[in-house]
Amino acid sequence: MTKRRRFTDDFKAKIALEALRGDQTLSQIAARHKLHPNQISQWKLQALEGLSGVFSSGKRGMQPSDMDAKIKDLHAKIGELTVERDFLSRGLGR
Repeated sequence: MTKRRRFTDDFKAKIALEALRGDQTLSQIAARHKLHPNQISQWKLQALEGLSGVFSSGKRGMQPSDMDAKIKDLHAKIGELTVERDFLSRGLGR
């Protein structure tokens, strides 16, 4: 029994771009990369569906000011947990 192959996102994007370019048929691309043409068709459709998100004007990820606030909150939480750990370890006599 053969194992299922896993492909990176970069590889999928590369193959989808080849298919979108239209220089070669899906069968030719599939034969060269040892894939099934249906798999290439799926990746091509996923690329087309996700393409509108590239040009959307909405936020993509966190803004630097949001990241600073998040980092500050995380540092505060680390401080709380450190104090709590030290208190409990003293109570256990370690």
